[in-house]
Amino acid sequence: MSRKPRLLVITPDFPPARGGIQVLVHRLVSELERFERSIVTLESPGAAEFDDASGLAVRRVKAIKQLRGGRNLLLNAVAYRQAQSFRPDVTLSAHIVTSPAAAAIRRTLGGRTVQYFHAKEIGAKPRLAAFAARQAHTSIAVSDYTSRLIQATGVRPLDIRLISPGVELPSNVAPESAERPTFLTIARLEDRYKGHDVIIRALPLLRAKVPDVQWVVIGDGPLRPGLEQLAQAHGVADAVRFLGSVSDDERNSWLRRTRALVMPSRLPSGHYAGEGFGIVYLEANVFGKPVVAGNVGGALDSVADGESGLLVDPTDPVAVADAIARLLLDDELAARLGRGGAQRAQAFTWPLISERVEAVLLEQLRASARWDSSAVPA
Repeated sequence: MSRKPRLLVITPDFPPARGGIQVLVHRLVSELERFERSIVTLESPGAAEFDDASGLAVRRVKAIKQLRGGRNLLLNAVAYRQAQSFRPDVTLSAHIVTSPAAAAIRRTLGGRTVQYFHAKEIGAKPRLAAFAARQAHTSIAVSDYTSRLIQATGVRPLDIRLISPGVELPSNVAPESAERPTFLTIARLEDRYKGHDVIIRALPLLRAKVPDVQWVVIGDGPLRPGLEQLAQAHGVADAVRFLGSVSDDERNSWLRRTRALVMPSRLPSGHYAGEGFGIVYLEANVFGKPVVAGNVGGALDSVADGESGLLVDPTDPVAVADAIARLLLDDELAARLGRGGAQRAQAFTWPLISERVEAVLLEQLRASARWDSSAVPA
């Protein structure tokens, strides 16, 4: 067979919308050049310009706010229609909300299916997660924690692979000086489990040791007003800078200036989910910065305690304050963990991660009745 194998990617999350899943899916499809790729995703501001520049075949579905969950129904319907004309050899569903389309394509059109799992969505929609795991030929979990979340639904996937997200290697990682002892958090202000509230409660304790400390918060969302009020109530508003959403260049500038990245994510109450991996820890490590993370969830895969950062009880402001103070006051410790993190991050670069995902897709291709295994791209 002389043509390239066809890969259909279905995802609600894709740039120019911002977020970890968006970055993951975009980097993967950009690297998978052995496949003829077709992406079906939701519309977002600036999408036309982004798609033109990307060179990828992207079909957008209008993300009408009034539809809410109905947007995913429409996304699945359009993806199925796209599959009828595209005839994919492999379908990659990047989120469980697109698993119905992937299952329908498998059932009616044949081909193989691969399903991505992250974490938060499994606890939020356990029945749909179980369905997605049952229907896929192979499931990809971004961490051991995510793998355990899948199995907690009561389903044993046919095949499950652990493949973390990747990290970008920026061209300039040279450190810059900051006017004050600074630590940084990068996360959308949408999920309480990220630990911004615990950091605020830790700040009075931290200021007793580092009076001029500065906490820089990058990211925006509905939790911001409440966090600003909490900082005022604890008397630490003057030590906090809420920057909102910033450009990649500004984010990288702060990563060069900060002493450490701190995000003590915890397991949220109500359902079994939380941080699936925490790629932001490795993004800080790339810049030679140590991290402080919670000792639960996906952070156990992304942070090596005592090697690339410090793992602490994410519900304990005293433990969080002590860990930050250690990194701000102990230059030798911060430098050692920063070097260890930078070295460790080399194993998570996007080309390496993409190769692992590509290997899974090629395995599915070899298992497909449509392809002679000898014709699978080498």
